This record gives sequence, C-alpha cells and structure tokens, in this order.
Amino acid sequence: MTVSRHFVLAAGGTGGHMIPAHAVAEELMARGHHVALVTDERGAKIPGIFEDAAVHVLPAGRMQGGPISLLKGIKSIIAGRNMARRMYDSFRPSVVVGFGGYPAMPALLAALKDDIPTVVHEQNAVLGRVNRLLSGRVNAIATAYPDVQRLKPKYADKVHLVGNPVRDEILKLRDEEFPALTEESVFRLLVTGGSQGATILSEVVPEGLSMLPISLRRRLQVTQQCRAEDIERVRATYAELEIPADLATYINDMPDKLSWAHLVIARAGASTLAELTVAGRPAILIPLPSAMDDHQTANVREMVDAGAARSIPQAHFTPVELAKQMQKMAMEPGALQNAAKRAWKCGRPNAARDMADLLESIGTAPIMNRPVSVKPASSATGLDLSGAPA
Repeated sequence: MTVSRHFVLAAGGTGGHMIPAHAVAEELMARGHHVALVTDERGAKIPGIFEDAAVHVLPAGRMQGGPISLLKGIKSIIAGRNMARRMYDSFRPSVVVGFGGYPAMPALLAALKDDIPTVVHEQNAVLGRVNRLLSGRVNAIATAYPDVQRLKPKYADKVHLVGNPVRDEILKLRDEEFPALTEESVFRLLVTGGSQGATILSEVVPEGLSMLPISLRRRLQVTQQCRAEDIERVRATYAELEIPADLATYINDMPDKLSWAHLVIARAGASTLAELTVAGRPAILIPLPSAMDDHQTANVREMVDAGAARSIPQAHFTPVELAKQMQKMAMEPGALQNAAKRAWKCGRPNAARDMADLLESIGTAPIMNRPVSVKPASSATGLDLSGAPA
C-alpha cells in the first residue's frame, strides 16, 4: 500500500530549475503524495506550474561578490534557513530535494539541520555551485548526464543517473514519427535562444539563411524567438528574403512547434537539450559562453558525440559557418532523419518517474495527521522575511 508523504521541492526561480522540479512534482502528486515548493519571487510568478502545490517564498542570498555583498548573502541565507525550519515544524517532510539555484540552499540547510533526508538534482553536465557546496552532506545526488564535471569521485556511491524531467506535452512527442521530409517539402526551422541568448541568433540566423542554396532557401518556414528590441528588424529581413517567418518574444506552444520542426537552432540549456532528446530532434547548438562554469559547452557533448547535433562556439557562430553546417545536415539525403534517431536514443523519458522512485526510496516519514494550508505565494510561509539570523 502506498503511504502518502510530504515532499519539499526547492528550486531557483528560472525555468531551467523550475521545469524539472514541476515535472517531478506532478509525478509525486499523481502517486498520492503532497508537494510543497520553496523558491524565490521569480519562481513563484512563472505561470502554469505548481498550481496544485503549496508555494513558499524564502529569502536566498548569493554567495558571491565583495565582502559586503557576501555578508548580506550569508545573512539572507541564514534567515531563509530559519524560516524553513519553522515551516518544517508544521509538517515533517519525508525528503527535501534541491533542483539548484540559490533559493534551494536555505531549504536544504534547514533539512540538514533537522536531520531530514535530502537529495539534490543536477540538470547540467557541470555540478552547480549550490549542489557543489552541499553534495558531501546530502543523501543522494541525481544527475541528468552520465558524466558530470566537478562532482567528486568519492561521492560515486550516492550518484543516480535519472535524466532531466520534461513536461508531459514533450513526452508525448516521443511516440511521434519525425516529420516527413522530401526534397520538395517545406523545411521547418525552429530557432530559440531564451532570454539571455536570442539577440545573437537574431543577428546571425537570417543572414545565414540568406546564404543557403536557393533550392533549400525557397522551402524554408521559420519560427523564431526574438527579443522585443530585435523583432521588427528580423521580420523585415525575412520579408526581404521572402522566407515565411513566425516571430515571437516568447513561444507559448513550444511542444507544438517542436513536433513539426525538422531542425532546431538553439542555446544549450539543460531543459532545451532534454526536450530535444526526448522528442528526437536534430539541432545546431550555440552554447552560451557566459553560462556559469561554461556548463552549456559541457551539456552539448552527449548529443554531439552521438551524431545528433552540431555545436558552434559563439565566437565562431557566423552566417557563413551556420550556412555551411545547415547544408551538411539538410542537403545530404537522410542526414536529418539519422540525426533525429540519434537524438531520440539520447533521451531519458523516464526521468520524472525515476526521480520519484529515488525520493520514495529515501523518504519514509508519512504525512502527519493535521492539515497543511495552501496560501498564495506572496505570503505562503506567513513568516517575517526580515527575521534576524539565529
């Protein structure tokens, strides 16, 4: 018989941390468990996720910068830890799991202080700073890649390869065939760069497409994410090239767009790569050079080594190089279909299930027989954010 438990998921307020946490939360709730989220104000405002879970906003400082900034960060983390401990007094979590980002630290530190089992999940191929700081103290480390840099070999016994959980809408694409592609059919290109990386794609991609042979260029249909300040310029360029283009600052229906894409040009964030491999879509990837510890360059290696993608460092990402790589993938018979199969083989579609299995194997405490109220994110804890450190 399944015992209902209470799990606390802590994640930094960006999609790269929040989306995997949400996927695991959905799996846990489907199994009859209760889930609470600990995050920052950004995470609490992301629409469409954690709508059925209690959401708690805790202060979380950054352990970086000069002495004053560092001191402020430490004070904020201690305050958040003390708030989390008081929150845990109202219910004893079975496990507290961190998905990275500084907002995860207070929740994990509180759990460690109270001898509550802890797990961290690393989405990238380089262990993040918070996970690096706590990896020696947690019960288990879940990873998205078989090889993770900055993960000490002495922790190997508690490392579990689960993959990077994705949304159900993406999982459904795994059973679909790669979109039919002939020498005469429409060639659908999806370009997405995220909030930090869309500008260079807006600068390079249209010009690169203009250099393609006319036989390929006339078949193109582009969907591209652009920053607001770039979108009209990019639209005018595509109109001049007579390439049909659907441009937006945010792609709301990403699963639908991914379902019919023949090729994706994108940054190399962990969630993006997880979705590409689960769906089985070939890609040209441009790692974000400013990503912490250059983790996006590490992220692409699995797909590139498998023959599922090509990676272009941003310093070499020019229209000429893009056009050259696109021709190699798009004009050689069967190349895209073959790359799609190799991407599909890299996918780990059971990541949410395997992560939930891991958490259930570690957590043992059943939910206490008293109700846990669900309050709006802005006041979910009911605690004073300015509380002094213990």
